[in-house]
Amino acid sequence: MEENLIQKAIDSALKCKWSEAVKINLFILKKDKNDIDSLNRLARACFEMGQIKKAKLTSKKALVINPKDNIALNALEKYKNCSQNKLKQVSQGNIDTSVFIEEAGKTKLTTLINLGSNKTISSLSSGDEAVLIIHVHRVTVNTVDGKYIGKITDDLSARLRSLVKEGNTYRVFIKSTSKNCLRVIIKENKKGKGLENVISFPRETSESICESFSDSNL
Repeated sequence: MEENLIQKAIDSALKCKWSEAVKINLFILKKDKNDIDSLNRLARACFEMGQIKKAKLTSKKALVINPKDNIALNALEKYKNCSQNKLKQVSQGNIDTSVFIEEAGKTKLTTLINLGSNKTISSLSSGDEAVLIIHVHRVTVNTVDGKYIGKITDDLSARLRSLVKEGNTYRVFIKSTSKNCLRVIIKENKKGKGLENVISFPRETSESICESFSDSNL
């Protein structure tokens, strides 16, 4: 029964049903007030609904239980830079789009494949910064605290590995999430020496496309 409730809480977050997520996580916490995962999910739901004080207090409760909990620590850092009005705008879908401004050849919107756990995906918000991890034969995206999010498609991965090897650096941000689809925007941060005239993302660079996915859930 408890596992079903946890899954329902995760599904509610993935579907952006924040009011429902609040109710389910509060119900779980009535049985176990020290459930850090539920506290973090509750804080996220409050944040998305624009309830900054509740979000902060909930994350602080998680840190009382575990002062080193990365999710709660990262959440509080995010809340420091968000006013009450800004959080209300987030809950209405009017997020700060500055990180999503596209520059021809310097930014790339792409869909990740082989996604990580629902627990990790449900903890992400549009605008969150993530980390590109360059491997020998692939490129993956992790959260800032090291949790696996997903993999870059092979064609784009090959180009990124080559450019990073030559000295380019990139930043990556979460664009949108759903249960089966997660899109990120990759931004060129700095060009390597001798790459001044090399375009990071030519128009012909392909990307995977989520079936039945729309940006309307942003």
